[in-house]
Parts: sequence; C-alpha cells; structure tokens
Amino acid sequence: MAVPVVTVTRQFASGGSEVARLVARELGWDLIDNEFVDEVARRADLPAEAVAQREERAPGLLERVARALAAGSPELAVGVAVASSDERDEATIVKVTERVIGEAAAHGRVVIVGRGAQAVLARHPDALHVYVVASKPWRVRLAVERLGVEPANATRVLDETDHRRDQYVKTYYGRTRDDLTNYDLVVNTERLGFAGAAAVVAREARRRGWR
Repeated sequence: MAVPVVTVTRQFASGGSEVARLVARELGWDLIDNEFVDEVARRADLPAEAVAQREERAPGLLERVARALAAGSPELAVGVAVASSDERDEATIVKVTERVIGEAAAHGRVVIVGRGAQAVLARHPDALHVYVVASKPWRVRLAVERLGVEPANATRVLDETDHRRDQYVKTYYGRTRDDLTNYDLVVNTERLGFAGAAAVVAREARRRGWR
C-alpha cells in the first residue's frame, strides 16, 4: 500500500520552502529540503557545497566533483551508462538524488522540496504535487528582503535560477516544470501568503484522508 507524500516545486523566491515547512509542521510530517543536499553529499562522498552548487542544474559538473566521484563508491554508478567522464558523473549524482527521493517516498508522510521530486514521483499513487508561484515583482522584492540578493542583480538571479531548474527537469525527465497540468495544486503566495498557501495544501491532504 502506497504511503502519502507531498512534493513542492517552486518558482525562485516564491517562498516555496517556507510553505513546505509550514505544511510539514501542520501535518506533523517530515521535511526534506536543505538537509537533502547533505544526504546526497554523504552518499556520494562529496563535499555538501559541491552538490549544492549543482542541485537542480542540467549538465555542467564542476571538475572537483568529477574528481571526487572518480574515487567514490562503485555501487553509486549502478545503472549509469558508460559515457564521457562529465556525463557519467552528472548522471551518478542524479541517480543518487532519485534514490534518496524514492526512499523518502517509501517512508511516506514527508514533504519534499524541489530536486525534480514531482517528476521522479509522477506515478506515485499517493502523491500530492504542489507548485508555488508568485508574480515576478513580488519575488524580486522577496529575494532582496529575505534572501539577501543584491537589488541590481535580483531579476537576473530569478531568471537564471528558474532557468536552471527548468532545464534540470527537462533534461532528465522530459517534462516542462511550469506545465500546470503536472500539479494537483498551484498556490500563489503573493495572494494567499505563506500560511494561507500552506493551509490550502494541508487541507487537501486531510481531504484525502492523510494523517
């Protein structure tokens, strides 16, 4: 029997991580967000900052990550086709990421933020897929006020971050991240606020009988 899981995909600086935190607290579930990077790093025997720099990015792995993986555990490469060094290393990190997502979903009652989880778990029978959005001007302001992004660079940072995330999902899963038909709920934090958006998600989880 499948166990329930919520995936949260978010536009950059939309407050998706905060919404996910509130949902997890409201439901009493586990949350996998920033610590996800640490877990992938631990399994791949990589420094966490190296994984963080390339999470949700399409190919373009840093040379030091390739060197670290070359000395890593052979079992991490199971199922990874033989290709160029960079392609093989990139695919290994994606495989490890998918494995962690799969294990979290098997445990159930967990809220997973980003990392293509909505695509990895697209066929999971008890998954609630959420997309957190807000207008660009509002997100620019949030990026500056809450995330410490320089005002002069905020628009560029938004565009580049969303583009990297879009390319990650498209490259590895052939899906369009902002295709709204991929989600059960789309919540606008500019209109609902973080708490309001989280309440909508938690209410839907309870409507499905998840506790």
